[in-house]
Order: sequence, then C-alpha cells, then structure tokens
Amino acid sequence: MASRADKLGRMVSLVKLQLRLSGWQLAQLRQQERSLQDEQEWLVGALNDGRPPAGSSSDSIARRLSRTSIGARAVRAQAAQQLDQVRAESRRVKQLEEVAKTALADKLREAEKRSLEEMTGTSPAVRVWMPRPVNRNKP
Repeated sequence: MASRADKLGRMVSLVKLQLRLSGWQLAQLRQQERSLQDEQEWLVGALNDGRPPAGSSSDSIARRLSRTSIGARAVRAQAAQQLDQVRAESRRVKQLEEVAKTALADKLREAEKRSLEEMTGTSPAVRVWMPRPVNRNKP
C-alpha cells in the first residue's frame, strides 16, 4: 500500500511538471502570436501610408503581410491545440491528486491499524513473541 501511494505521488509530480511545460509552451505561442499581430499592424500601416519604407515596394509589403497572416493563423491554431492540452493535463492532475490523496489516506489507515494491533497485542507478529496465556481450567 505504501509503494502505491508513493508511486502516485511521483506521478502527480511528473504530471504537474508536464502541465507547467505545456503552460510555458502556450505562453510562448501567445507571445509569438502577439509579435505576428504587431508585424501585421505595422505592415498594414506601411501600405496605408502610401509611402513604403526605403527599399520596399507595395507588392513586397503585401507579400510579407500575406506570409505573416498565414503564420499568425498557424500559430493561433497551434495555440488553441496547446490550450486544449493544458486543460486536459490540468484535469488529469486533479484526478491523479484525488487518487493519490485516497491512496495516502489508505496508507495512513493501514499504518494506524497496525499500530493499534501492536498496542493491543492482536497483531500476528506480536502474538508470536508474547507468551501464551495459561489456561487454568485444564487439569
């Protein structure tokens, strides 16, 4: 029983680490998405000004805007998948924590039971070492 509770505790720790990693990856994707959106806004502004930056043409800015838009959509889709994964891992952590809590409670109950058995002398291990009561009714 003790090893089950310990294993579940380690599993909870690992799943929490996975959840933190997934959350970090989601934050990275959101940052990348914001960067692409900022670039899109700058490109749209450059096209609307009518005067493209030096060395750029309206066509090259339009192509760059198209690539940036495609990239932003891809990152947005990836971020949505990552968010789903974070939610699923969060649910898994909660479920495992409940199972681990139950296993730990079982472990503690079992230890308490053994302790009580040892104190009262009803434990099989203790009975072996204790002298047998003398039956005074037998001749």
